[in-house]
Amino acid sequence: TGRAAKLLGITPRQIKRLKKKYRENGPEGLIHGNRNRSSNRKIAPGTTEKIEELYREKYHDFGPTLASEKLSELHGIDISRETLRRILISKGLHTARRRRNSYKQRRPRKEHFGELVQIDGSKHDWFEGRRPPCMLMNMVDDATGTTFSMFFEEETSRAVMTVVWGWIRKYGIMEALYSDHKNTYVNDTEPTIEQQLSGTLPTNDFREACKELGIEIITANTPQAKGRVERNHAVYQDRLVKELRLRGISTTEEANRFLRERFIADLNRRFSIPPKSVDDRHIGLLGRDLRPVFCFRRERTVANDFVIRYKNRFFQIAKDSEVRPLPGKRVLLKEWLDGSIHIETFEGQYVKIKEITEDLKGGSVAYPQNPREGDISTLLSRVTF
Repeated sequence: TGRAAKLLGITPRQIKRLKKKYRENGPEGLIHGNRNRSSNRKIAPGTTEKIEELYREKYHDFGPTLASEKLSELHGIDISRETLRRILISKGLHTARRRRNSYKQRRPRKEHFGELVQIDGSKHDWFEGRRPPCMLMNMVDDATGTTFSMFFEEETSRAVMTVVWGWIRKYGIMEALYSDHKNTYVNDTEPTIEQQLSGTLPTNDFREACKELGIEIITANTPQAKGRVERNHAVYQDRLVKELRLRGISTTEEANRFLRERFIADLNRRFSIPPKSVDDRHIGLLGRDLRPVFCFRRERTVANDFVIRYKNRFFQIAKDSEVRPLPGKRVLLKEWLDGSIHIETFEGQYVKIKEITEDLKGGSVAYPQNPREGDISTLLSRVTF
């Protein structure tokens, strides 16, 4: 038995099984049982033709992985990525990509969820000509690859504050943000004489909001330094563009709803990974109102008639305001993302104001002294980007 196994290149146990089959069934017992039978994995007749027809009609620019997902999800055709790839190559519908051999070393991931979140904007023809190109603001956690995104017209301070607000409401306050070195994120202008004398650096509204929340902003000198979010852009530009096409979505409002209700959760389920450490570095809000944080800050001087001017609008300090700065005093005016105006002293006390209007009734609009945070979805629905 041992010599026969060595000559045939099989195990002695297999030799014993073959001898038993020979004694029971003769030479026919040595023939494999699946001979002249169809494979259990054989594609059903007509399926290959159906796949080719669907691919030419709807998925001509899809890769094998995404195409196999859509065939299963939308058409009930379960086929593996590799099998589909071979079929497409045989039909001349797909060409294998050639990998470059250049050596690049990735920076190791952070160990904790929320320790570092990368943020960047991607200007692209997301709707394939159904509307003008727009900006996708994308955030990616460095440790897990968890992503969060929203559509805007441009990469503005309002857009950045809104998408970071959305992340914080979902996961909590992160330790640090990794961004481009743009004025949207940091102000790199030369400090004024007053700033030099006081030892302060130029800032902007977004940086002030992050400072108030304890978020460190780290800037990258090259796009390659933010490799995770840059690679994530490619995933969005491949998968999201095609999903929007399949669903006939042509507006940023519909696209943001699709991102929020389905796409982001599905993307995170497929591609995010567990962090090396289970210690989550996000800090909970604990009911904190973010509207006075993510806002536009401007210093103003109280006029002699207790009026404060901003963008050709006039705001009268109410006579019954518990806090009433005297004329000549400097106050902090905050324009929230919903467009409402609020006045604070530099000690953080709210000042009750009334906007001076010229309507027929001669009325005015009063803003609450101690505003409470509403639902973010209701708030953001009133913001025009």
